[in-house]
Parts: sequence; structure tokens; C-alpha cells
Amino acid sequence: MKTVLITGGAGFIGSNYVRYALEKHSDWRVVVFDKLTYAGNLDNLKDVAEKFEGRYAFVRGDIADREAVFQAMREHAPALIVNFAADTHVDRSLMEPGTFIMTDVYGTYVLLEAAREFGVERYHQISTDEVYGDIAEPLRSTEDDRLHPSSPYSSSKAGGDLMCLAYGRSFGVPVTITRGSNNIGPYQYPEKVVPLFITNAIDDLPLPLYGDGLQMRDYQHVLDHCDGIDLVLEKGQPGECYNVGSGVETRNIDMAHAILDLLDKPRALIRPVKDRPGHDRRYALDVSKLRALGWSSRHTFAQAIEDTVRWYVNNQWWWRKLKSGEYLEYYKRQYGSAGR
Repeated sequence: MKTVLITGGAGFIGSNYVRYALEKHSDWRVVVFDKLTYAGNLDNLKDVAEKFEGRYAFVRGDIADREAVFQAMREHAPALIVNFAADTHVDRSLMEPGTFIMTDVYGTYVLLEAAREFGVERYHQISTDEVYGDIAEPLRSTEDDRLHPSSPYSSSKAGGDLMCLAYGRSFGVPVTITRGSNNIGPYQYPEKVVPLFITNAIDDLPLPLYGDGLQMRDYQHVLDHCDGIDLVLEKGQPGECYNVGSGVETRNIDMAHAILDLLDKPRALIRPVKDRPGHDRRYALDVSKLRALGWSSRHTFAQAIEDTVRWYVNNQWWWRKLKSGEYLEYYKRQYGSAGR
């Protein structure tokens, strides 16, 4: 039985990968290490804890806490570390940059030190297409492009990526990195644009759309991302980065229209709001490197958005209790009267 430490495993992408990994790898034991911030939620793993008892364990801890990380390493002796732990929301990074630096840069450093000290077989970093910054049509970002982040969030992720590559080259830590496009699917905290729009539309609330809504994004199903991560763990070369995305771009306003149409809600719910500072216009990934390993996207945008909408309609027990307290304070601060 191989033990895998999955940091940030109670978050959106992390919890989906935990479930994916336990279902696919019968010889894996998964230890989730998570701080349980506002976006970390044990409800995301409720079915996992019940279904995979004996192959799943949870440790509450902060990746920026060296002693907590090293204690988990000593206790569980993982062969692999997969790091999903991150502060990820661009809007929040504009409000509070320091927390992103602590988690995404310093926390990554702590994990790399642990990987180095305990000699893991692989350290894998989950990153983002935002490290490349925006890119003009018809170009696509490749793994060898310069990093040109625009926000404190994307800058902190770029810093973590560079730290990983440095530890690979300087200390021989077997690192790999995947840079994913915008993920959608189950268990995404409703501050992010797709679950925000879905849950607001269900309640006939405005959809606060930044600027003209013509920003281009690659919305991929989270399970396609999980496929890519798993393949890189199996076949990826240490020291290498791999882009993961559908390769298809969608305008934000078209994403909003798709959600409203699926819910049979009027497009008049869309409410333009002032664009955020430094908002990247277009992300587009070249995913040929990952495809060369045998990966392909299993969901079209239409399938991914429909699956996501259906999940939020059928799982209101999960998200309704999240849209209160701290969430409402953030929402009012971010969108003001335009969001109501």
C-alpha cells in the first residue's frame, strides 16, 4: 500500500482528486492535510470518509507550519506529496496579498523541505494558467513561456512554481508541475464565478459580471484536470511542467448565458460591475505536451457546465449554509449594491 499526502485535499480540486485517486488506485492510502480555511470543507470529503475507511485519513494543519508538516511526514511516511493547498481567489488576493505569499510561496517551500528531508518519490505542485498572464489571440501559452503574472495570487503561484523547479535542480527533489485552466464542477466554493453565478441565478439574484464580459477563459471539468494530474504523476518527467486545459476558450458572458439558459432564468439577471484591477483578458493553453503522454479532455464546455449546474441544483444542502457570515461580508465588500 502506497501512502500519498494530499495537501489542500478538503478544497475544491483537492477533494475531487482525493475521491478520484482512491477510486482509481486500490493500492493507495490517502492522507489529507488541510488547514480548513473558509474554502476548506470536510463536507467535501464526507462520502470519502465513509466509503474508504482504512484507506483515508485526515490531518488538520497548515502547510506553512513546518513542525506540523514534518510531524505528518514522520507519522504517515508518504511516498508522494501532491500539493493542492493554496489561497486561490484573485479578488481576495487584491484585498489581502500577504496571506497568499505565506501559503503559496512559503508553504510550498516548507513542503519542498519536507520532500527533500524524507526523500519522497515525487513532489507534485498544482499550479495555474494565470502564471503566464494574458495572451493575445491566436497565441497559446506553452510550458516554456516566461511567467508574467498580473495579480498577487498568480504571482504567489509563480513564485511557488519557481521554488519547485529550483529544488529539483539544486537538491534533486523529483518535482513535477501541472498548470490548469479554470476548473468547474462539484464542491467549488461559491465565491468563484461559475458557482457564484449558478447559486445566484437559482435564487433570482444578480450575476455580477466584470466589465464587458468578453474575457476569454478555458473552463474545464475538474475531473479532466484530475485525469491530467494523475497521468503526470505516472508518466511525467521530473523537473517538467505540463499544461492542463480543454483547449477551448469561452467568453465570460457566454458562460453566464449558458448558466441562465440551463436554469431557464432571464438574461436580465446579468449585472455589469466595474472591472477588477489588472484583469487578464485572455488565457489560452497549449496542451500538446500533456496530450503526448496520452491525455485528452473527456468533457466539452457544454457538458461540463451542464454537469456543474445540475450538481448545484441537486446539492443545495452543501452550498446554502456557505453563503452566510464571512461569505456575505466578502460579497458585500466586493460587489456592494451591484451584487444585490
